[in-house]
Amino acid sequence: MLKWIATLLLFVVSFSLNAQKSTPGNTALPRPKLVVGIMIDQMRWDYLYRYYDRYSNNGFKRMMGEGNSCENTMIPYAQTVTAAGHACVYTGSVPAFNGIMGNEWFDKSLNREVYCVEDKSVKIVGAEKGEPMSPANLWTTTICDELRLATNFKSKVIGIAMKDRGGILPAGHSANAAYWYDGGTGNWITSTWYMDQLPTWASSFNEKRWVDSFYRNDWNTLYPINTYVQSDIDKGVGEGKFGHEAAPVFPHELKSKTGKDYGIIRVTPFGNTLTLNFSKEALKAEQLGKDAITDILAISLSSPDYIGHQFGPNSIEAEDNYLRLDRDLGDFFAFLDKEVGKGQYTVFLTADHAVAHVPAFLREHKIATKTLTSVTAEMNKQIEAKFNVARAVRHSANYQLYLNDPVIDSVGADIGKIKEFIISFLNKQPDLLMAFDNANINAANLSADIKEKFLLGYNVKRAGDIQSIVKAGNFYGGATGTTHGSMYPYDAHIPLLWMGWGIKPGKLNREVYMTDIAATLAALLRIQMPSGNVGKVIPEVLK
Repeated sequence: MLKWIATLLLFVVSFSLNAQKSTPGNTALPRPKLVVGIMIDQMRWDYLYRYYDRYSNNGFKRMMGEGNSCENTMIPYAQTVTAAGHACVYTGSVPAFNGIMGNEWFDKSLNREVYCVEDKSVKIVGAEKGEPMSPANLWTTTICDELRLATNFKSKVIGIAMKDRGGILPAGHSANAAYWYDGGTGNWITSTWYMDQLPTWASSFNEKRWVDSFYRNDWNTLYPINTYVQSDIDKGVGEGKFGHEAAPVFPHELKSKTGKDYGIIRVTPFGNTLTLNFSKEALKAEQLGKDAITDILAISLSSPDYIGHQFGPNSIEAEDNYLRLDRDLGDFFAFLDKEVGKGQYTVFLTADHAVAHVPAFLREHKIATKTLTSVTAEMNKQIEAKFNVARAVRHSANYQLYLNDPVIDSVGADIGKIKEFIISFLNKQPDLLMAFDNANINAANLSADIKEKFLLGYNVKRAGDIQSIVKAGNFYGGATGTTHGSMYPYDAHIPLLWMGWGIKPGKLNREVYMTDIAATLAALLRIQMPSGNVGKVIPEVLK
C-alpha cells in the first residue's frame, strides 16, 4: 500500500510540474531581442563588390561573412522610388495593394498632387512650422504593425530617417514613434500621430547641435584622394555642385554653413553618422532589446540618395560616402553587440532602389543614353487643335500622365480617342520605348515578366491614365546629376544582407524579391505576415 501511495504521489507531482511548464506565458517563444532594419536610400547591389577591397571587416564585410547575402534581389514593380521601396520592404506588398505608388501622385478627386505621407489632420512636433506627416496614406499593415499585434502591443517599434517617408512608412500605423530630420532647424521631429511632445532624450539630442560639429571639419576624403581608383576624376563630367561652391571638388567647404544651413548635411556622409547617432540614443533611452519581447528599430539612411543624385554613382563623393558608411555600420554593429548582445539581435540591410549612371558620364564613354525633356506642352497643343480640349493632360508623375477628365467631359470629347492619340504621339518619340493605356495593361506589347511589373505598380485609385516607358539608360532630368525610377536592373537590383539571431550564414544566388523580406521576417518572428503581403519566405537564410 505504501509503495502504491508513493507511486501515486510521484505521478501527481510529475503531472503538476509538467502542467506548470505548459502554462501559457511560462516559456518564452524563441525570438531575437531586437530586429534592426537598415534601409540605404539609393544603393546599387554592385556597391557591395565595387568597393569591397576597401571595406573594413566590421561593416558590409561582417554582414557578408557572418550572415547571408541574397545576391539577386530585385524590385518586382515598375516605379523604383523611395516611398514605394520603403513601403514594399516592410509591408511585403506592392503599390497596387499598399497604395504607395510613388513619392507623390495626382488625386483626381482632390484635383491636386498628394505627397505620400502628408496628413493635414495631425500637427508637427519638435518644430514651429512644417508639413505634418503620418502613415495614413498607407493602406496595409507593416511587419512592425504585425509584431505589435502579435505581442498585444508590448513590443516597441521606432522608425528613424532623415526623410519623413523613410521613417514613417517602415514603422507603420501603430509604431511607438517615427522621427525625421528638419533641415530648417537641425532638429529631429515627429507628429501628433505618435506623441504630443518630443521625449526628453530627443530634445536633449537636438540641443547639442551635432550638425555644427560636423560642419566645422568640412567634407574631405577619408583617405588620400589619389587612392579612389574606383571613381572618375574629381569634378567628373555631369556632377552637380553645392550652391555656395564654384565647382564639385574636394574639399567641400561646410564651415560657412555653421548655424545657418542645416539642410546641406543631408548631401554629405555625415547625414548617415547623425542618423545612426540618433538611433543609438533612441535604442538606449527607449530600452529597445532589453527584455524578452522583441522590438524593432527601423532605420533609413537618406544621405546616399542625396549624394547620388547630385554627384552620380561614379563620383569620388559616392565612393567616399560608402567607405565612411561602412565605418559607421561597423561602429553601429559594435554598439548593438554591447547594448543588446551579439547573437541576440537580427539585422537586415537593403535598399529602396538603386540608380542610373550620370548620362554625361556614359556619353563620354560612348554608352547609349539621353536626358529627356517633357513633351507634354506640345502634346497638349496638338490635342487642343484636334479635339478642342485645353490642357487635356493636367499632371505627370512616375512616368504616368493624368488626363483632365472634367474638361474632356465638358466639351463632349471622346476620351478613348484622346488616349489613342496620346499613345500614338508618345510611341513616335524616338527616345521612348513605348506607351500604353493603364486601364488595359494586358493589351500592351510586353513580355509577361515586364507586364507583371507594371501590373504590380498600377494602383487603380491613384495611378495615371497613360504609362510611358523610356528606353534603357534614358530618363527625364537636367544637365547634371542622375536619378532612378525605372524597371531596369540599374534601378531595380538591390542588396539584401541578413545577420544575427536565426540567420543561416551563406550566399543565395537565386532570384528573390523586395516583397520577400517581410514574409521572411514574419517566419523568423513566428508572426502573421502583413495584411497586403504578396512575398514569399526565403527559407535559405533561416536556421
